[in-house]
Amino acid sequence: MAYNQADLDALSSAITGGIQEVTYADGRKIRYQSLADMRALRNDMKAEVAAAASQISPRRRVTRVVFGR
Repeated sequence: MAYNQADLDALSSAITGGIQEVTYADGRKIRYQSLADMRALRNDMKAEVAAAASQISPRRRVTRVVFGR
C-alpha cells in the first residue's frame, strides 16, 4: 500500500494521543491491536514517505551574472 504524509501524520497523532483507532483521510478506519504494531507501521510509513520524497528531484536553478560596459 502506498502511504503518504497525511497517513503518517494521522498515525503519529494517534500514537501520541494513546488512541488505537485511526481514521485516515481517504475514509479508512483501522483499529490496531497494540502500540507496538502502530510504532512498527509508523516506521514503515516514514521509510516509504522518505523514499518517495527522494525520488522527486528538485529543479536545478542556474543564475548567470553578466557584467558589461
